[in-house]
Amino acid sequence: MFRPIYAFLGIATIITLTACVGQQQEPYKKNEGVKRSGVNITNLYNDTCAKCHGNNAQGGGGGTKSLLTVDKFDQKWDKPFFDATRNGVPDAGMEGYGQTMSDEEIWALVVHIRELQNKAVRGMTAPKPVDDVYTSQYYKYKVETVLKEDRELKTPWSMDWLPDGKMLVNFRPGIMCVVENGVNLGRVEGLPESTELGQGGLMEVAVHPNYKKNGWIYLSIADPKNGDRRNAFTKIVRGKISFEGSKMTWSDDKVIFKMTDDNYTGAGQHFGGKIVFDGKGHIFFSTGERGNGPLAQRLDKPNGKIWRLNEDGSIPSDNPFVNTPNALPGIWTYGQRNPQGLAMDSNGDLWDTEHAPRGGDEVNHIIKGSNYGWPVISYGINYNDSSASVPWPSPDQKMKMSVYRWLPSTGASGLKIAKGSAFAKWKDDLIAGGLAGQNIDRIRIKNDKVVEKETLIWGMGRVRDLAFGPDGNLYVALNEPDRIVRLVPVK
Repeated sequence: MFRPIYAFLGIATIITLTACVGQQQEPYKKNEGVKRSGVNITNLYNDTCAKCHGNNAQGGGGGTKSLLTVDKFDQKWDKPFFDATRNGVPDAGMEGYGQTMSDEEIWALVVHIRELQNKAVRGMTAPKPVDDVYTSQYYKYKVETVLKEDRELKTPWSMDWLPDGKMLVNFRPGIMCVVENGVNLGRVEGLPESTELGQGGLMEVAVHPNYKKNGWIYLSIADPKNGDRRNAFTKIVRGKISFEGSKMTWSDDKVIFKMTDDNYTGAGQHFGGKIVFDGKGHIFFSTGERGNGPLAQRLDKPNGKIWRLNEDGSIPSDNPFVNTPNALPGIWTYGQRNPQGLAMDSNGDLWDTEHAPRGGDEVNHIIKGSNYGWPVISYGINYNDSSASVPWPSPDQKMKMSVYRWLPSTGASGLKIAKGSAFAKWKDDLIAGGLAGQNIDRIRIKNDKVVEKETLIWGMGRVRDLAFGPDGNLYVALNEPDRIVRLVPVK
């Protein structure tokens, strides 16, 4: 019988577990337990844990308390949950399962509990507007529509602004529109060819910080292999837009990043595609692992990487793998799955948000040359409800853990660093969006520790991209429904 993970209000168990809250007391040492293949985690939980904790983690059996509380949903309890299940809690009469379950299965049970908690806790914590006004820790704000749903404009993917206030909006099917004061001025003609292959298409638009001097605009696209729209890989280009009356045309197209044909695939997932400038002549961008996880660990493959190039596409001489045999010299970090958020704060620190599988989307502090572990370590489990891995590297695995994780997954997409006067109290906080989670979260990090987190918006649509506009307001590109809105502070 699976005794309580801890009798949550019992003194002995609280003492036992709070010793390891928020940190790992000793290096993680893998325990194989009993290896089984194809174990369904929901069934494992129901057969083993539900007797005491309830099918929905509501507690009751054996006098257990409910796990469905806001505090117990916090990530600080990840390791205590795992340790209690693996090692037992003798003072609570709970036996450990480390001899009969593998670590992967034990962690998958924790993920399952997190999914049950989320169903209950989300409604307690999600912001609810009163008279169309939301209230957060520092601000009250309302949501205004900037660009309405349009049958011809599907899946807005990214947005950025020209110095004169015109907003450029990329739509995944291969359309870029120019918007001014909420009015669509029309499409930009002559864009480089892209293919809408699953999650890929025309993706990021990033206006160069010195646009007034050089006129450059950078794009990420799902590039069709020699015109074959069924095979693609992420490509980075730059060009300019000429304005002649009502006609807007892309010109001066230059390839910044393109891989060889053997890397192209018909897989429709995980293109990455986010772009950031560091203000020192470099461009950072992301590529997903295209559904082939093991390639994220290979330095001779472009899958699952963050890249750093000079703005003209050449290789910086101080990149970490320039002198590594067979490594692609543009790689900055590796072991990523699908980084769809990338942002640099005012200190020059780079951050990403990326998709895990089922459970465990990540916020990562991107450090030169680091390995972020996918698919060797992960907070997630497999989509088929079987165990996958554990999130902690063993001492011999030189891998960097995330600063924050979402359990369950939110479909992390869109990341910006708060700036500007409209929401000045958020300065340098991470503003992160989620597709499946339909959420916008504000995350404050100090010394790689989360010190504040709150959800700003929930349930309005799939959050594809975020951007702070020239007016300082937070703009949001939504999918399903396809529109652009903005958060505006209310005094």
